[in-house]
Amino acid sequence: MAITAALVKELRDKSGAGMMDCKKALSETDGNIETAMDWLRTKGLAAAAKKSGRVAAEGLVAAQVDGNKGAVLEVNSETDFVARNEKFQKFVGDLVSLVPTIGDDMSALAAASYPGSDKTVQEVLTANIATIGEHMNLRRAATLEVDEGIVANYVHGAVAPGMGKIAALVALKSNASADILAPLGKQLAMHVAAVKPVALDVESLDPELIEREKQVQIEKAKESGKPMNIIERMIVGRMRKYYQEVVLLEQTFVIDGETTINKVLAAASKEAGTAIEISGYLLLELGAGIEKKEDDFAAEVAAMTNA
Repeated sequence: MAITAALVKELRDKSGAGMMDCKKALSETDGNIETAMDWLRTKGLAAAAKKSGRVAAEGLVAAQVDGNKGAVLEVNSETDFVARNEKFQKFVGDLVSLVPTIGDDMSALAAASYPGSDKTVQEVLTANIATIGEHMNLRRAATLEVDEGIVANYVHGAVAPGMGKIAALVALKSNASADILAPLGKQLAMHVAAVKPVALDVESLDPELIEREKQVQIEKAKESGKPMNIIERMIVGRMRKYYQEVVLLEQTFVIDGETTINKVLAAASKEAGTAIEISGYLLLELGAGIEKKEDDFAAEVAAMTNA
């Protein structure tokens, strides 16, 4: 497989490794990005793999919470300037209010009646594109609900109430009062926005992700030259550390920097006199997974790959 400039750039964005290391990794793995990531990590040339690349794109993410139900929405634009446009902000705010009813079906959202208008959302979007002069896209939406308890939210990089660069929702299942749950829920939502967990608990972590991590750690441990029985014990410790990095309940609470989320919930439950659990969470980061063209960098990589 030809190792293209775009492929090298994609691996560099994901891994943080140098361009020549990325080129070598791709050459060693027949151009397979995921296998190349593992190769780089085995050689100690890349940071821990993330579930997906985080690439900048413009627009807004919005969050809205009403008691035990919350919603998040992403609407993209071409420039950050549009994200600060009051008309665009009102459009996003109006749309997120529809998400609790419509859900994550973007086609249904586009076809829905726009609030206070006889037009559909798509028709209003088309009119906004013509007026503002930039392409816009209804990208994604999601809802989170808990039978008993609350859903809390946090928006990072807010440019308007409930709208910014990152939106996080956390559902707390409990019969404790909202006065007790709300401040805890907001702090937990701030943690999710900051640390970006991959899964709520170890059981819900993708088995393929676990196996990939295990194989990477085995290969790294083998380079130590230690016998297999020692390596097996090393892997147990390394996987425990991996879970502490990517699993929400195993992570260290970003607010105090020392207590695990599991222990935070246990302490809050004891103080409230009733159980408090996280039943789910959502994280929406503006532009995650959207690739933006960078001509100068691509040309630089192309020159290196053709060398």
